[in-house]
Amino acid sequence: MAGNDAAIEAVRNVLSRLRKRRGLRSDRLDSTEIDAAALLDLRVIAQHADHLGVRRQDAVVPVIRDMVRRLAPTDRLIADTELALGLLEDTGTDHPAPAHLYAEDLGARREYLCLHWRALHEAVHADTVPPAPTLSQLRRTPEHHAFTELARLLVEGTPYGSHPLATHPAPTDPATDQVHGRVTVVGDAVIDHLYRVETIPRAHSTVTGSFIAHPGGKGLSRAVALARLGLEVHLMAAVGDDDAGRRILEFLREQHVRTDLVKIVPSTPTPVTAVIVAPTGEQTIIACKADPAVLTAEDLAGPAAHRALAEADAVLMSFEQPVPILEHVLATLGALEHPPTLIVHAAPPVTRPERLYPHLRVVDYLIGSGEELRRLTGADAAAWQLRMHGVRTVCTLEDFGCSVRSDHLDVEIPPFPTLLTGSPGAHAAFSAALAYRLLRSRRPADRGDFTWATAAMVATQSLDDVPSAMPAADRIDHIVKLAAEER
Repeated sequence: MAGNDAAIEAVRNVLSRLRKRRGLRSDRLDSTEIDAAALLDLRVIAQHADHLGVRRQDAVVPVIRDMVRRLAPTDRLIADTELALGLLEDTGTDHPAPAHLYAEDLGARREYLCLHWRALHEAVHADTVPPAPTLSQLRRTPEHHAFTELARLLVEGTPYGSHPLATHPAPTDPATDQVHGRVTVVGDAVIDHLYRVETIPRAHSTVTGSFIAHPGGKGLSRAVALARLGLEVHLMAAVGDDDAGRRILEFLREQHVRTDLVKIVPSTPTPVTAVIVAPTGEQTIIACKADPAVLTAEDLAGPAAHRALAEADAVLMSFEQPVPILEHVLATLGALEHPPTLIVHAAPPVTRPERLYPHLRVVDYLIGSGEELRRLTGADAAAWQLRMHGVRTVCTLEDFGCSVRSDHLDVEIPPFPTLLTGSPGAHAAFSAALAYRLLRSRRPADRGDFTWATAAMVATQSLDDVPSAMPAADRIDHIVKLAAEER
């Protein structure tokens, strides 16, 4: 990391010089007054120059514009304004006076940014707006942070034009602003027997309640949640060749989830899970799983399964499948030159979790309750231990709130107001919403993304079947908006 830190600092210094006067221009890189070698020698610049058959100096502006689009809103505004990149003009976004925002003098651009701080953040649809800085404040921490993060993307980012999550923004439908992307989910598809009871029964007690049976499972619920958000979803799971298995396949197709990777196991019953739910949302789960109704290494060794993992923009998985299957998936992703973003739910608990430790470096986002994460590590300081094993970001979900720990984030998202104390589908909605935001921004998640994913958990409050509670994007947007107005 020391080498990277030095490279990031060198690139940041070059960017700081290039923002002066009229901002970033290709012809300034030919100037003898600026030693831009630290920038021009970057792999991301060289690759784009080779691809287009142009000089490295002429590849710098398009690459930096692309990288700036992936920064958090405040950092993006600072870099766009001070480098005079004109990104707001490209999008047709309304803002008071573009001629001043991208003025020829750096001081004028800074002054305009500070004066119109809130309006500009609203123009880029920032979820939160930090207090407006003074000019002197802007020139210290905010500028240093923005240009350091931009330099980090340039130094550490995937080469320009390769893996989709690290390069171009996700394609959207202009009429609906719908995000498009491909996600593969590895998990279970089961029949949930949902028992709604007055209270969770204790030993030697009898309670009254009602019963419904419906397709469910952590894998299926995540797949449905992603499809509700408009993403292309492929589910890798196993079902029996019985009526329940056929019902699951029909339900998945109705929900627009691809079923070509769902294995049908002959002469095997489809797994059943009993979910006992009290009026408060408190729940107890009993998994009744037939051993044959699982994926095998042979199922994952085929070209279709490999493509589903390798060509995905993101992969979501839980610990429902046997540990050898989890190891196989993680090893496959770890062997890829440009692996998709991996979001893992640390549930249900696995025996001998240490078998997964060598693969945790592949995990971008590890999600679970405090108890689920402690079971995985055997330690109270679970987030720290997991990051020591290579997990990039750990999300601890408790009571409809979220704690995020990574090298760059230490965030607490307080619980949104709720009517229930729990929801069986909350973690599935969080995982899917986080994937959606990552595909939308094509950059690492920030506080706004985690807030949105936390709001998705609130939208699942229901005592009915889990998949039906998975929210659409406008429902989550509405919850975030109401919470912001209330505060």
